[in-house]
Amino acid sequence: MGKANSKLTPEQLSELERCTYFDKKELQSWYKGFLRDCPSGILDKAEFQKIYKQFFPFGDSSHFADFVFNVFDGNKNGTIDFKEFICALSVTSRGRLEEKLIWAFQLYDIDNDGYISRDEMLAIVQAIYRMVGSMVKLPEDEDTPEKRVQKIFDVMDLDQDGKLTMEEFREGSKKDPSIINALSLYEGLV
Repeated sequence: MGKANSKLTPEQLSELERCTYFDKKELQSWYKGFLRDCPSGILDKAEFQKIYKQFFPFGDSSHFADFVFNVFDGNKNGTIDFKEFICALSVTSRGRLEEKLIWAFQLYDIDNDGYISRDEMLAIVQAIYRMVGSMVKLPEDEDTPEKRVQKIFDVMDLDQDGKLTMEEFREGSKKDPSIINALSLYEGLV
């Protein structure tokens, strides 16, 4: 689906209906919008950053956009085609909690080693703080990325080994819903 055809084929539509939570009409509408914004049929990192900038005009969203881009880019070829875009959007906007947790874990596990290290968590949290800028008033125990990461690890890192497994992340996210709420960026769009 990297080639920019003006319409999805019936086969493409059927496949996307099977692997997303969107119906045919929604898929066709998203595809039309995707091609309007990306006439080549692919989205590169710079274009993706521009989209994020529209949602967060008062902060620096470029770092967070890079992290999200890396998860959307399922085949790791440096671009996002429509299928990658709509599948990720489907999970983050309409997916079941378990699917969102897996997606979020992939976001935080920057090096894809199956764990979230304190440094990886810090990189993501710093990117989020840069993105929201001073638009959000934070409690004193979370007013720096370092404090926020410490608070997250205090809750989630049950064996205190300095890294989070998927299971620790899953259980900790149920105790701290703000981890998953970060994915709610798309809620109003879909």
